[in-house]
Amino acid sequence: MTERSTDTAIVGAGILGLAHAYIAAKSGKKVTVFERHPAASGASIANFGLLWPIGQTAGRMFDLAMKSRYQWLEILQAARIPYKDTGSLHVACRKEEAAVGQEFAELGPTLGYQCAWLSRDETLARSPAVQPAAVVGALWSGTEIMVDPREVLRKIPEFLAEQYGVQFHWNCPVHSVERSRIVTSRRTWQAERVIVCNGTDFETLFPDFFAQSGLVRCRLQMMRTGPQPQNWNLGPAIAGGLTFRFYPSFRICRSLDALRAYIAQQMPEYDRFGIHTMVSQASSGGLTFGDSHEYGLAPTPFNRDCIDAMILRHLETFLQVPDRSIAERWYGVYAKHPEEPWVRYQPEDGVDVITGLGGAGMTLSFGVALETLEALC
Repeated sequence: MTERSTDTAIVGAGILGLAHAYIAAKSGKKVTVFERHPAASGASIANFGLLWPIGQTAGRMFDLAMKSRYQWLEILQAARIPYKDTGSLHVACRKEEAAVGQEFAELGPTLGYQCAWLSRDETLARSPAVQPAAVVGALWSGTEIMVDPREVLRKIPEFLAEQYGVQFHWNCPVHSVERSRIVTSRRTWQAERVIVCNGTDFETLFPDFFAQSGLVRCRLQMMRTGPQPQNWNLGPAIAGGLTFRFYPSFRICRSLDALRAYIAQQMPEYDRFGIHTMVSQASSGGLTFGDSHEYGLAPTPFNRDCIDAMILRHLETFLQVPDRSIAERWYGVYAKHPEEPWVRYQPEDGVDVITGLGGAGMTLSFGVALETLEALC
């Protein structure tokens, strides 16, 4: 087998790998991407397609999310990929949920969040999807964006290849990386830098590191409807009050303890399966519902009907849409560290292994790629 060379080699064509490919290619590097599957098929396509800065803690993480957002808009517009820059609503239906939303609306703007508390009437004016009988109010944020992850993961590689000459090698698993040399079943490559974005594959490359890394796999269940009739538009992305307990940004709210206590007492099954409720809309018009969170190194491949039922049951308390018939159900798995926002490992000079962004992969990937490649300059 002949050996070939490239400036930057990237293992993995999920959104984190594509983000690194984009930032490197923009800087003038010759970029080659290796993906073991015919197309990206991991967590990057099995999610809401939500860019969610409001969920990131104030300071470095929120700033990184906003940098990522800027890069997202740049590539979405350049590649002519549809997106919805609609912002988001955290809909409150109980006093405990409203207390958290109102407190965050008071604290957030001083920390850089573009948010405000909306009254019941203001919420209904902002979204046709909120049930009038249920809503108390909502936390509005203007920074969230919706994309269709399936479309994004298909079109970004096409754009990178056409615009920047990025080479993609599909169906091409990487067997080893050593001294910036990549060995595949087809040939060997030499690179100045190797960036491994392996997602939940902890066993193929650097297994000894992953065995002691603390990373776990998180399994989630999601659903999607068919296209809504008459081009019905969701408006802002929607999260229910359960979501306040899921994202770390809301931990600044003292009122969060009362909401957590209520859920633990009155809805313990939602804590058991890590369920909170969110809704996004794909460019096709379909609505994505979810999701649950179960942690472990060996997630079951079998969906639980009770989880889907709980998600739908909670959505019914505040959501009204023309057609909620479910067309697709699936589960996704992502890598997560219990303490760190992501994991970066440098087994040798010239090689970076990056994974474990958890549920913030879509939100943070382009920002993480900026940090990675700025550090290499």
